[in-house]
Order: sequence, then C-alpha cells, then structure tokens
Amino acid sequence: MNRERFISELREALRGLSQSDIDERVEFYSEMINDRMEDGLTEEEAMAEIGSVESVVEQIMGEIPITALVKEKVRPKRKLKAWEIVLLVLGSPVWLPLLIAALAVLLSLYIVVWSVVICFYAAAVSLAAGVIAALVGAFGYLRLGKPAAALFAAGAAIACAGLSILMSVFCVWLTKAIVKGTGKVLLKIKRSFVGKGE
Repeated sequence: MNRERFISELREALRGLSQSDIDERVEFYSEMINDRMEDGLTEEEAMAEIGSVESVVEQIMGEIPITALVKEKVRPKRKLKAWEIVLLVLGSPVWLPLLIAALAVLLSLYIVVWSVVICFYAAAVSLAAGVIAALVGAFGYLRLGKPAAALFAAGAAIACAGLSILMSVFCVWLTKAIVKGTGKVLLKIKRSFVGKGE
C-alpha cells in the first residue's frame, strides 16, 4: 500500500468524526510516514511499520472517548424547527423512559455477568479454605489414631487444592475474556458512530 492510498482509506474510515479530528489524525499519520521515510525506509517499509488502516482506526477509536463521538453525532447539523422541538418535548414521556429502561437493562445484564464471575472467585476461595480445613482434619484424625479417616481427609485436601487451582485459572481467564469482550463491544459502538458519517 502506498502513502496516498493509506491516507485516503484512513480519511474514509474516520468520516464520522469531526473534520478537525480527521485532519488532525491524518496529519499525524502523514508526518509519521514522512519521518520514517526520512530515516531511510522506503515507502512500503514505512507503511508496513505503521500497520493496516484497520489497526490504525482501531487504535484511534480506542483513544477517542465515546462521549465525544456521541456529542459529535447528536449535534444537529441545522437549527431545529419549532414543530420539531414541540414533538421532542411532547414525545419525551414515551421515548425518555424507554431509553432509560433500555440502558438499565443493559447495565443490569453487565452487573449479572460480573456477579457470576464473583461467584466463581468465591468458589475458588472456598475450595482453598477447604484445603486448609481438610489438612487440619487429617492431622486431627492422625492424633486420634484413625489413619483411614486421616488418609481420606488428606485426599480431600489434594482434591480441593486441584479444584481450587483449576477454578482460579478459569476465573482469571473468564475475567480477561469479559474485559476484552467489553473493550470490543465499546470499540464496535464507537466504530458504529464513526461509520455512519456523511
């Protein structure tokens, strides 16, 4: 990919942003390409170092707050007419509660997901506590002269330790997956704002 095509595709991918934001980002990456070429790289090598347009857009979207995107998108391109304002005000008893309810449902679902993760962490901690309790029980049975019960308690301690380790690994994986998934969803929301530019 050459420089002109990269800049053209970047402008197109960022078309939903304000013109000043687009110009600022394009100028930044244009200067970055020029700097790399001044350091002795060819145009193709400089472009390869920067990465694809998709990766650049993903990085830009990660840096821009979603509130700025929403503000840019909902800013009217023209002044609202009196009848439009009246309709917005009169319709607000319908659309405002629906919007609040939709946001509340989404927030509730997100909280439920994290509640499940917390339950898994609690189970992992309980299994770790079970290891300690089983070891204490094993020593207690040994002192009482019950080797079979002590052996059973030691086995239970080993089983709890293994399950605790597995559960901890699963909890860490699940937490990372949810955080990564949340980031991807936010990025898609941001990209949907940018992708709907005129």
